[in-house]
Amino acid sequence: MNKAESTVRGLLAKAGIEINGPNDYDLQVNDRQFYQRVLSGGPLGLGEAYMDGLWDCAALDDFIYRVLRADLEHSISPLKLLLPVVQAKLVNLQSKGRAFRIGEHHYDIGNDLYQLMLDPRMVYTCGYWKDADNLNDAQEAKLDLVCRKVGLEPGMRVLDLGCGWGSFAGFAAERYDVEVVGVTVSKEQIEYGQQRYKDLNVDLRFQDYRDVDEQFDRVVSIGILEHVGPKNYATFMEVVSRNLKDDGLYLLHTIGTNTKALSVDPWTNKYIFPGGVLPVLQQIDAATEGVFILEDLHNIGTHYDPTLMAWMANVDAHRDEIRALGYDERFYRMWRYYLLGAAGSDRARRNQLWQMVFSKKGLDGGYASIR
Repeated sequence: MNKAESTVRGLLAKAGIEINGPNDYDLQVNDRQFYQRVLSGGPLGLGEAYMDGLWDCAALDDFIYRVLRADLEHSISPLKLLLPVVQAKLVNLQSKGRAFRIGEHHYDIGNDLYQLMLDPRMVYTCGYWKDADNLNDAQEAKLDLVCRKVGLEPGMRVLDLGCGWGSFAGFAAERYDVEVVGVTVSKEQIEYGQQRYKDLNVDLRFQDYRDVDEQFDRVVSIGILEHVGPKNYATFMEVVSRNLKDDGLYLLHTIGTNTKALSVDPWTNKYIFPGGVLPVLQQIDAATEGVFILEDLHNIGTHYDPTLMAWMANVDAHRDEIRALGYDERFYRMWRYYLLGAAGSDRARRNQLWQMVFSKKGLDGGYASIR
C-alpha cells in the first residue's frame, strides 16, 4: 500500500467508509490512479475520478452524506481549487454579460432529457412532500403552496423570475386564473414553454431579469437566486421592488447553505452550474434591508432529498432511452454524481431550501403563515 492509498483510506475511515468494503456506501476502487487523483484534486478530483470510472459506489448518496457529515471535504485543499474563489472575488461571474451562460451550459442540453427525468409539469425545483408520496403530487403541492402563500386571486398579474419551462406560470394561470409573465435565460426552456402554454394567459420571455420594468401584483422567483451571485443580490432585490406594486407580495424560493461561500464546490462549478452560488440568510437579509419586510420564512430543505432521489429513479428507469438520445456513459456518471451528491448534501443538512415571503411596507395585522 503506497502513501496516497494509505492517506485516502485513513480519511474515509473517519467517515466510517471502507475501501472495497461490504456496505452499499463503501467505495469500490476500479483503478489505483484513484488515490492520487483524489489527493491532488480534492472534491474536483473525486468527482472527475467517478466520471472516469476509477471508482464506484452502490449508494453514492449515502457515501456523500457520510463524507459531508465527517467534514472530509475540508481535509484536502490543493491550491488549484482556490481558483474559483479568487475569480469570484475579482470578477462578477453573474454579470449581465455572463447571464446567459448558465442557460446554454445546463438548461439547454436538451428538453428530451429533462422530460424523462422530471414530472409531467417539468418542475426543476424542490417538491413539497408534506402530504405527498410521489414526485408528481409533491411538485403540484409545491406549486400550489407558492400560489397560496402569495394569495393569488383571479385577474392578478404575476411576474415569475427564472420561469424555467413555465411550470409555475402554467399552473398559476390554469388553477388561479391569473396573468403570468415569466423570464428565463434558456432558449430551450422558452421554446418549450411558449408552445405548451400558448393557450393560457402566459407570456414567457427570453430575457435577463434586470431588463424587466413593469408593474405586477405579485412576484415569485423559484430557483433563480442560486444563479444571481452575491455581487448582484442587492440589484436583484431592487429589480423585484421596482416591478412589485406597493401592496404586493414577493415569494423567494431558493436553495441556501450554512456557510458563506463565493462559489459552489469546484466540481459543480465546472460541470453543472458555472458561476452558481448558494446564499446564506445573512446575505439575503442584507440585500433586502430597507427594501422589503420579511413576513414569513419556511425551511423545507429536507424535502429536496426525496425530490432528487425521485429524479435519479426516473433517469435510471429511462436509461436506455437517454442513451439512445446521445447521452453517453460518462454523461450518465456525471449526472448520477450530481443528483445523488446533491441528495447526500441535503441529507447531511449542508443545504437548505428556504421559501420567504416579503412585503414592501408590512401587512396590516401581519401575515398568516401557510404550510
